[in-house]
Amino acid sequence: MYTRQTNQIVQSALESQAAVVLLGPRQVGKTTLALDIASQHPSVYIDLERAADRQILTEPDLYLDEQAGKLVILDEVQQMPGLFKSLRGQIDRRRRSGFRTGQFLLLGSASNVLLQQSAESLAGRVRYIEMPPLQLAEVGTDQLNKLWLRGGFPDSFMAGNNQTSMDWRLDFLRTYLERDIPALGPRIPAATLRRFWTMLAHVQGGLLNAASLAEGLGVSGQTVGRYLDLLVDLMLVRRLQPWHENVGKRLVKSPKVYVRDSGIVHALLGIGTTEGLLGHPVVGGSWEGFCIEALLAAAPAGTEAFFYRTSAGAELDLVLRLPGEGIWAIEVKRTTAPKVSRGFHVGAEDIKATRKLLIYAGEHEVPIAKDVRALPLEQAIGLLRGL
Repeated sequence: MYTRQTNQIVQSALESQAAVVLLGPRQVGKTTLALDIASQHPSVYIDLERAADRQILTEPDLYLDEQAGKLVILDEVQQMPGLFKSLRGQIDRRRRSGFRTGQFLLLGSASNVLLQQSAESLAGRVRYIEMPPLQLAEVGTDQLNKLWLRGGFPDSFMAGNNQTSMDWRLDFLRTYLERDIPALGPRIPAATLRRFWTMLAHVQGGLLNAASLAEGLGVSGQTVGRYLDLLVDLMLVRRLQPWHENVGKRLVKSPKVYVRDSGIVHALLGIGTTEGLLGHPVVGGSWEGFCIEALLAAAPAGTEAFFYRTSAGAELDLVLRLPGEGIWAIEVKRTTAPKVSRGFHVGAEDIKATRKLLIYAGEHEVPIAKDVRALPLEQAIGLLRGL
């Protein structure tokens, strides 16, 4: 077992908020974390995917009134959207009884659906926290290549060998496509959504070209948008928006799209070994997506993320607007010879970057140009965590 950094974040939030919503894709470790927290407090755990547990909450107020003073953990809470109104009343009544914090921990695997359900009911009473897969700081920097290849889902990363890890990820994909997604309501053929997901993996980190994807799938551009919204909502795909604040520049307006877990990218493309990955055309996009997810997981709350590209060739892989820390311009390259292009310098000047970084595959921090430093991924993560 690895100590998850999210654990401390959730514990701190429960000390100051009545309710915490912990979001993350299935199998990322939310339940394990919640049960660990439960072992340290008087608590009750309810899994809303189990019919018996849903039956307990047929009359939610009757049951929850009896649990006053305990931490109530509701897993897969999007299964019972009607609960949110009851939770609001429970929180308010408990506040009047002196129980102001640490009342509810809600776990969910569909972000926008869950946020829409809870936004009005629990406004001002809840904190939202996203739980990422295993991070480099949690597993150790010596495990970087293994984490990149297998991804951060715990069962995939900790598998006994690469083949067992690949088998787990293929089962994960099959379960999502055949069971989990239909359970949320969308009636999308599993084979079609699998092809769409695989097409995104092939163009990892590329600009969204809905027309090309639609043509390849034989569907409309509107349908492609619906498929993408679904995978984004399930926290399986990231839609990185373009920077939009430079008046007078001809900016690229399409978002970039990444399959968020590198291990899922590799499973979709049938890449099972580090050697196979290093020789595959997707290696650059895979490394870029892996680094971007690691950096965003380390960034402080309130950070906004973009990319920057103009028709004239200025380009930044990642732009971070950090609360109180200015704007960081970041380039990501799978190279041991650090060098940035003229387009990077132009882009950093355009956005008035206060810090300029190249994330590369070397082992040491080195200056490569005026105000530009090349860093290994773990050092860049350390910089962000230190803010």
